[in-house]
Amino acid sequence: MNIETLTAFFMWCSIISAGIYFVWVLFLLLMPDFVYGVQTRWFPIPRETYNAIMFSFMGAYKVVLILFVLVPYASLLIVG
Repeated sequence: MNIETLTAFFMWCSIISAGIYFVWVLFLLLMPDFVYGVQTRWFPIPRETYNAIMFSFMGAYKVVLILFVLVPYASLLIVG
């Protein structure tokens, strides 16, 4: 596997992962009651706990996105 292939892979991985993250953020910003209602049908939890869980997952997803997708892509751009 050459550097160009890896760079293209991480580019598309970055685009798709960032897109998923931004859609998630938009759903939580624009329709918080709808998302909460859908989620609490499966798992009945208080709103404060739900907010803490969602923001924790969003933070963890962002850290994983940066460390395992964006940093390798940036380093491959620099090297290649």
